[in-house]
Amino acid sequence: MIPWWAMAVVVFGANFTLWGLIGLIRLLDGWRSARLRGGRTRAPVAELSTRRRARAPQRARQVRIRDVAVLMAAHNEELVITESLRAITALVPARNVHVVSDGSTDRTVELARAAGVNVTATEGNLGKAGALQVGIARFDLVRRFRAVMLLDADTRVERGYFGAALPLFDDPGVVAVAGCVRTSWRDRNLSVAGRLVAFHRQRIYTMTQYLLKFGQTWRRLNATHIVPGFASVYRTDVLPSIEVNPPGLVIEDFNMTFEVYQKGLGKVGFTPAAVAATQDPGRLRDYVRQSKRWSLGLWQTVRRHPPRPNLFSAMLALLLLELLTSSAMLVLLPVVVVVLLVPLALPGALVLPWFAPVHAVVAGYLTFPALLLGIVLPDLLLTLVVAVLQRQPRFLLYAPLYLPLRVLDSAIALYSLPLAWRTRSGRWRSPQRRGSPAAGDSGARAG
Repeated sequence: MIPWWAMAVVVFGANFTLWGLIGLIRLLDGWRSARLRGGRTRAPVAELSTRRRARAPQRARQVRIRDVAVLMAAHNEELVITESLRAITALVPARNVHVVSDGSTDRTVELARAAGVNVTATEGNLGKAGALQVGIARFDLVRRFRAVMLLDADTRVERGYFGAALPLFDDPGVVAVAGCVRTSWRDRNLSVAGRLVAFHRQRIYTMTQYLLKFGQTWRRLNATHIVPGFASVYRTDVLPSIEVNPPGLVIEDFNMTFEVYQKGLGKVGFTPAAVAATQDPGRLRDYVRQSKRWSLGLWQTVRRHPPRPNLFSAMLALLLLELLTSSAMLVLLPVVVVVLLVPLALPGALVLPWFAPVHAVVAGYLTFPALLLGIVLPDLLLTLVVAVLQRQPRFLLYAPLYLPLRVLDSAIALYSLPLAWRTRSGRWRSPQRRGSPAAGDSGARAG
């Protein structure tokens, strides 16, 4: 019989436990450092709050806002690009913002020019990575700027972003800063199913950013598997060493992160205070399509980068092993539940020669109390934690439906694994956008 606690460890993982504890150590380390510097005892929590960071003493920054270029690749983003450009040009000069229209056939170029930013267009659809490569070269960003923010066309950067992110570059070893993503749903007129998808994605973001990435980007142990491409900043002097657009990859951000670590270029910084809101898919079909793309991109990047004797490869191996084991268990969960339920509804089923041995095997290892304590209740507890952290009680209304979506995510992860050895694509198709009611004919991609 598999004990419930072992099931919980397999499904929810040693990764969350390990890096969550390291994240706590990071907080305590920051607290101690602040006290040694004569700062307030609450100073380390500044990493979790832009407001508190603003109260802390400011050091001379190596990278200032005027040193940052913003590079946005956009493919048919007329519904969202105006709002995104309005948000970013409120924080950085418009002359620092650069848009590459990647084969757009709508008003993307027109709206970008109307926003007063630098605009260029590719000949045909190159894919996001190809468009970024074109923009870096065509706008001469490496020579002209000290850092470049890669920004998705549906992402609105919040006001505290640069005040929280740029000080991380005070550490000369930090070459990239990962943004903290928040899903945008309030102004999108989403259906009930659309809100379920958005809340599920926010739940994932909250758990991975607070329980994984915050610990993974501690200065003493630095190894995170992704610097997400929705709103993250790189030092421009490392870009020539990163292959932004290698052939055969469907997304670029996993590969760029792997190259930072496997080429020894430096560390990744992260603070939950550097927030940007992105428009996740508002329909289940678009969510499945995007999730397949992300999962395929991860496996393709793993295939491209053989493991090396370093912390990053060890961390990645643990992450992938746990991804496979937890995904397999979650995919089998509905089958297990059905096998355990059938005899309760149809007692005569146990006399069937093909069903009886299957039920005996399953019941010998799993019971409903073990499933409840090892999977269902921990999942509900995580939902409660996320609702508290996000200050969104309405997340709890969808609590029973998040676990089925996790089963779907697991199926996608396993389905995408063999495709990484057969699928080669660098082109993109954005999910269906929904413009903000306040945006008029404008409007607001993660990953």
